[in-house]
Amino acid sequence: MAAAADRDTKRPARMSVWLDGKAASRGRRAGGDQPSGLDRERITSATVRLLDAEGLAKFSMRRLAAELDVTAMSLYWYVDSKDDLLELASDAVAGELVLPDPDADPDADWRDQLRDLTQGYRALLVRHPWLSPLVGHFLNIGPNWVALSLCVQRLIRRTGLPPERQAGGIAAVFQFVYGFGTIEGHFRKRCAEAGLTQDEYFAHAMGAVGGRAELAPVMDAAREMVEARSGETVDDMRDHDFTSAVDLLIAGIEARTVR
Repeated sequence: MAAAADRDTKRPARMSVWLDGKAASRGRRAGGDQPSGLDRERITSATVRLLDAEGLAKFSMRRLAAELDVTAMSLYWYVDSKDDLLELASDAVAGELVLPDPDADPDADWRDQLRDLTQGYRALLVRHPWLSPLVGHFLNIGPNWVALSLCVQRLIRRTGLPPERQAGGIAAVFQFVYGFGTIEGHFRKRCAEAGLTQDEYFAHAMGAVGGRAELAPVMDAAREMVEARSGETVDDMRDHDFTSAVDLLIAGIEARTVR
């Protein structure tokens, strides 16, 4: 059973769970003596809970089976590998995003819709720190990721960018959000592991950096920025930076739109 439970580590990588036709069904086979009380939705939900609680590095089929109080072999009625579960979990949390309908209201401001969507994506990455490495690992063609992709494409078309610049506009905005949300999620996790608030951790780090002579040029160069944000919490600074960056990206899009 141990060999079977670990078989996902020996299988050749495939493109996506969504391309082999199994993701649309609730189990690998219809009928038979498949385990009672299990279905793909329950397994996926448990996967998300474990990833949120323990992180990507500790996740395993055995750990998931223990969480569900079943044998690891039972899980293979519904998925072929751990990667399948991770891909299903990634798509499941992508469904938490509230997507605007860019074409529903011709008078809706695409700028406001873009700001709302970037904030939602950032929050998603922070809420589920395990998500960002999976976004880069899989094709992201599950139903919820596809819905997001279509929404983004329709929204960017509304900006007036010519077709040859639209992919660049998407990359500029959403790869920025991906990076920002990933770093924010990691910082929050590090603070929690250290048993410190974000402000305590930041103050400790700045004090340590400030005492190093070789880092003095960096600190001196940043002094004006630091003084301008005096009194702000880490959350305040981060929110201000994110909003300012998105506004700059929107201004850049506006500068390149077809008038």
